[in-house]
Amino acid sequence: MVYLGDKAKGRDNNLNLIRMIAATAVLISHAYPIALGPGAEQPLQAVLGHTLGTLAVFAFFTISGFLITASFERSSSLTSFLAARFLRLYPALIVSLLVVGIGIAPLVSSLGPEGFLATSHPWEFIARNLALASPMYELPTVFETNPYPAIEGSIWTLFYEVLCYMGVFLAGVAGLWRRRRLAAAVLGLYFVLWFSAEATGVALHPKLDALLTLSLPFAIGIAFYLWRDRLPLSLALLAALAGLAWLWRETPAYTPLLALALGYAVFWLGYVPGGWLRAYNRLGDYSYGMYIYAFPIQGLMVWLWGAQSPATNMLLAFPATLAISVLSWHLIEAPALRAKARMVGWLRTA
Repeated sequence: MVYLGDKAKGRDNNLNLIRMIAATAVLISHAYPIALGPGAEQPLQAVLGHTLGTLAVFAFFTISGFLITASFERSSSLTSFLAARFLRLYPALIVSLLVVGIGIAPLVSSLGPEGFLATSHPWEFIARNLALASPMYELPTVFETNPYPAIEGSIWTLFYEVLCYMGVFLAGVAGLWRRRRLAAAVLGLYFVLWFSAEATGVALHPKLDALLTLSLPFAIGIAFYLWRDRLPLSLALLAALAGLAWLWRETPAYTPLLALALGYAVFWLGYVPGGWLRAYNRLGDYSYGMYIYAFPIQGLMVWLWGAQSPATNMLLAFPATLAISVLSWHLIEAPALRAKARMVGWLRTA
């Protein structure tokens, strides 16, 4: 029997490829509302009760829960952990917001570039979206004729990603990750609270509801990491989890079971298949760039070419988004990650 802990000992895996597929799945999912307008029904939603984009985000958060917990345990210091998280998230985000806010938006605004840049809109857009807590998705006079006039969309999940990071950080500071039984108790309490909220149907604030939804796959990723040495990688187990989720699809247990089955599938695919798939790692990790640039570029395709089907939007937007994602990785993201040691030294000095 092969266990996850046997495989998850280095960077030789398919997780970068899976994240790229997930980011592309978000682009595919968003093509429906961007091309057809808000409320457009997506094919997978009728079958599974969740859109393809939602499942892709679940995959992202499951991988993050696993890798971020591992990163905390490997970090030489708390400062090193925080610096790594900042450098992975913010440099590329800052550049993308500048590209969208003072690059794309002025060109498509009905005010014209000079008129738009003379307003406070681009600067408010950049500031609010950097703060993450209350993102600004629409800009006045931008994409006014599009079926879906928003210029940003995907970045809403980053706020909850950061909250999950801080949860890992605070739990690590408290020594939770060194005490597996206590960690199990805390995770068990979390799942009990999650089920209680879901089963009772209690009305929650939208941000708390979103945190509850996205922290679920993140917590599953944490659990996979903590018990990786006891978690077998088996197609039979994957089929059993998928079947269990489907059988319980009319109950409150469906979403957590679906997230569990999806998370298990992610790690089976991430660590079991080898060979030529691993060659992708030589290219780079383009998934974050794909994720943060796809939505505005998809809107731009509609603005440039007019009414189009979701499939046309996908075909037009994917090559441009991929090209920008490659540039983002090689020019922004990878150099930022290589600067971690300098940043840690500067923070310690400061």
